[in-house]
Amino acid sequence: MEIVLLIIRLVLFGVFAVSGISKVLDPEGTAKAMREFGTPNEFSRFFSVALPFAELVFAACFLFVSMSWVGSAGALLLLATFTGGMIWQMRLGRAPDCHCFGQIHSEPVGTKSIIRNLIFALLAAILFFQGRDGQGAELSATASGMLQMVLILLLVTIAVVLLGYLVKLTAQQNEIIRRIGVLELASGDLKPVVRNDAGDPSDGLPIGAPIPDFAIPDINGRIFTPLQMLADKRPHLLLFVGPECAPCELLLPDIREWESQFAGKLDIVFVSHGSVDANRKKFGTDRKVLVEKERGLANAVNAKWTPTAIFVGADGNIASHIAAGDVAIRRLAEQIKTRELSDEFVYFLGMNGARRPNIGQKVPEFSVLDINGREITERDLAGKQTLVAFTSPTCGHCLELMKEIREWEKNKGTNDPSIIIFTDGDEVEEQKAGIMAPMIIDKEYQTAAGFGMRGVPSAVLINENGIIVTEAAIGSRNIWSLIGGRGSKETG
Repeated sequence: MEIVLLIIRLVLFGVFAVSGISKVLDPEGTAKAMREFGTPNEFSRFFSVALPFAELVFAACFLFVSMSWVGSAGALLLLATFTGGMIWQMRLGRAPDCHCFGQIHSEPVGTKSIIRNLIFALLAAILFFQGRDGQGAELSATASGMLQMVLILLLVTIAVVLLGYLVKLTAQQNEIIRRIGVLELASGDLKPVVRNDAGDPSDGLPIGAPIPDFAIPDINGRIFTPLQMLADKRPHLLLFVGPECAPCELLLPDIREWESQFAGKLDIVFVSHGSVDANRKKFGTDRKVLVEKERGLANAVNAKWTPTAIFVGADGNIASHIAAGDVAIRRLAEQIKTRELSDEFVYFLGMNGARRPNIGQKVPEFSVLDINGREITERDLAGKQTLVAFTSPTCGHCLELMKEIREWEKNKGTNDPSIIIFTDGDEVEEQKAGIMAPMIIDKEYQTAAGFGMRGVPSAVLINENGIIVTEAAIGSRNIWSLIGGRGSKETG
């Protein structure tokens, strides 16, 4: 048993020593990982030094029987903190790089990284519950022998770190070669694709908005629509590609792997343009490839770059930010692997540090008076979908939105959502707007903040159960997209 405990100590020494040394050699990456896990900027630099220092101290403890129990307690604390942070990030729909072993090995947090941590925690727990006097055999019976063993282990650890960096460097060189291949393909027979109107690749429709209506034929002439997506009762990954897109071609091996991994859980659909023959030749006939003539759906969701991916939930609503480019798409795929796709309110945030929306939360309790003296509470939001909008009279875009709301109210159907407006304007002036919907004067947006408001004009959609089901949509176009674009259609 003492030999087994010694082996456990050596394993934990290797894990924490490699992790600590790797982080010391990459302080910028460690600080960045800290920030991605929610550490405030002002503390990320401190923890990028304190964390590897603690790992190295606990690693050294495992080499000595007299200190091993302390090392096991510290290791358990660190592993519990790491694992808790990973689980929390997954609950937020995020998958930041764990940076567990610095530049040697860093991957998006997921089930695999949690299982790995639990295994290490189990080993540390075995030592911890053995007590101070049950930590196994010494490395050596003599002081000189102990010193030799420590030096040997230190050299082995450094060698492992250097080997890891060599492997990482080789991978980076291969990535450079791959990207050179992209440039060579693009400069060959393929025609250049001009994207002067592409805009910001992260500027897509808000999470929770229904996918815009479409009817697009596949390469076999069969029409595919949102109703068919709903009939499948599975989420979809829409990949916007093109027959002249070199990065799309280089992404195909990854897509084949995802098609196998997600089989039965997620349908992958290509949305392309150009001729049917060109798409059949490039993407094959063994998958669903839709071919648009005017790139109508691509433009409707702002997928103007190729390749671009969007995750659409089983309810037909957009459930991810735009993932533009092969790196972002691979990252989105890694995030998808970490989630149970049958859960309610599954969504994925983009790579730009987007703030977590209030999706899935009950609306906060509130009681306010609208500009006509009517009492409005959270109970008024039950039983029907409600678009909660946030405006200000000092905002020019808000004034345009108010005009659109007036026009929308003229043609509003009985099944259309209700609207409630929070504004920081003046009660007398707002009464002149001619809006039938309740308007609530909310100075400093104290009530609106509980809905996840993000600037003006913005809005969120509340379902009939009083649950926030979308992120805050910013701007008129995105606001109307939350209810299927009805406002934008009626107001031109």
